[in-house]
Amino acid sequence: MKVILNDGTVREAVSKEEELHVIKHTAAHVMAQAIKRLYPHADFGYGPATEKGFYYDVDLGDTKLTDEDLLSIEKEMKKIVKENLPIKSFILPRDEAIRLMQDRGENYKVEHIGDLDEDVPISFYQQGEYIDMCVGPHLTYTKALKAFKITQQSGAYWKGDKNNKMLTRINGIAFPSQEELDAYVRLLEEAERRDHRKIGKEMNLFMLLDEGPGFPFFLPKGMLLKNELISYWRDIHYANGYVEVQTPLIMNRKLWETSGHWDHYKDNMYSTTIDDETYCIKPMNCPGGVLVYRSQLHSYRDLPLRVGELGTVHRHELKGALHGLFRVRCFTQDDAHIFMRKDQIPDEIAGVVHLINQVYEKFGFKYFIELSTRPENSMGSDEDWESATNGLKTALDKLGLNYVINEGDGAFYGPKIDFHLEDSLGRTWQCGTIQLDFQMPINFGLEYVDETGEKQRPIMIHRVCFGSIERFIGILTEHFAGKFPAWLAPVQAKVLLVSEKSAEYGDKVYEAIKNAGIRTEIDKRNEKIGYMIREAQFVERVPYIVIIGAKEVETNTISVRERDTNQTITCTLDEFIARLKKETIERI
Repeated sequence: MKVILNDGTVREAVSKEEELHVIKHTAAHVMAQAIKRLYPHADFGYGPATEKGFYYDVDLGDTKLTDEDLLSIEKEMKKIVKENLPIKSFILPRDEAIRLMQDRGENYKVEHIGDLDEDVPISFYQQGEYIDMCVGPHLTYTKALKAFKITQQSGAYWKGDKNNKMLTRINGIAFPSQEELDAYVRLLEEAERRDHRKIGKEMNLFMLLDEGPGFPFFLPKGMLLKNELISYWRDIHYANGYVEVQTPLIMNRKLWETSGHWDHYKDNMYSTTIDDETYCIKPMNCPGGVLVYRSQLHSYRDLPLRVGELGTVHRHELKGALHGLFRVRCFTQDDAHIFMRKDQIPDEIAGVVHLINQVYEKFGFKYFIELSTRPENSMGSDEDWESATNGLKTALDKLGLNYVINEGDGAFYGPKIDFHLEDSLGRTWQCGTIQLDFQMPINFGLEYVDETGEKQRPIMIHRVCFGSIERFIGILTEHFAGKFPAWLAPVQAKVLLVSEKSAEYGDKVYEAIKNAGIRTEIDKRNEKIGYMIREAQFVERVPYIVIIGAKEVETNTISVRERDTNQTITCTLDEFIARLKKETIERI
């Protein structure tokens, strides 16, 4: 595939990645040209290619777009492609570039030029009557754009600043071929079918209400699911030598100043006044965990000390960024803080990696690892950062794990290892993390007594497995499409009665299953059995449906319909209970 650079040079794309980027970037320009033809007053902001597609932010004045309008824009894009317009590039001095954009009514582009270095020449791309300021590269003809689709519109502040005007963001996707586009559209449709907000409502797991935007309400069945996940968390942490603590939800601002959060994170923190002093609702659990460590004297023999906390945290997120359980303002972190000697770093990181791997394998997730290094806005010395980063690298290399470097994306107090898991649709989610921290032990004056009786400074690891329990539930819901494994399902078995004649035996079956510690329900409604089966299997997504009719009463057996196989088997009640208890205890 040929591409044109901003200096007019034409060459072949150097990789599949560049080819896809150029296709998406060109699609953004073709979409902008289509918008300009349909809405001549349109004033364009940014229009980049992204990992998931492309978009353009545009000021349309008082015009509000409908779904039909988006289809019209897409139709106009197809016309532009058929016109096979050549795409050409040119470069202008700064003053001429400003005049060109002013003459074309591109006020946001003029402002953008003002943000650039004064000695930087401005490059443009032109196709037909449309000219756009851009660094490129692009396709050489519009007809080379083979497959694209507009997906949605939303709002976006100019330059991402809430104090600026809200523009209309029009999103799209583009691929080298129609086959690849069709495959991606099917993936989007499947993702929509698995949307955890939709499934959560169908299964009565949680609510998201205007009375508490970003603050989810967990319903009885959602709490059963959440508590089972927490029970699993506690079991594996106890087995791996962790103790559990609980620290206060609200603590004095001075604590957050000492930890560094106030300087680096205060815009995302909620605060209140108590006794004429400022207190903060914790956005993170670590300062409380540090105070637990500092509350008593520690010997080198006590280390490593692994301290877990299922702590509720609050963070101020912009309303427009909220999204189901994936982005909320209140959530439970499955935190742990490990205090250790410097020589224990590799073994402790290895232990955390093994624990996180155990969790992800339990749910059938694959994952890849990123090592994030020092950000610009950080605290601590160059020496400590280098030592911490090398400590993480050494641990990963010792484990033989592949990882990629994510420059500048570490926490403000230390580098970190991030685990990006892949769900059943191939989407990736950042969940588990390991952060190595030399700074907070210094800030809080943490110590331990070594074998010679001298006081030494411990090293600290911050780590999570699930990340946020709420977000992890959202990921699991979409990963399993609501069909949670039996051990995790809020309702593991549901008893259905064919008729009232089987009610007495059905009650006995229900009580026996319930008394065995299995989460179960009984449906006594006067509905057709086929309807009740479909509702239990496909809406409530119950793993096992126990059907009781005249035959089962007569033979003292039960019929069990399995959600995942669509098969119905006949067995004794004891056999069924034993099987389900085994699945629950072993979490299989």
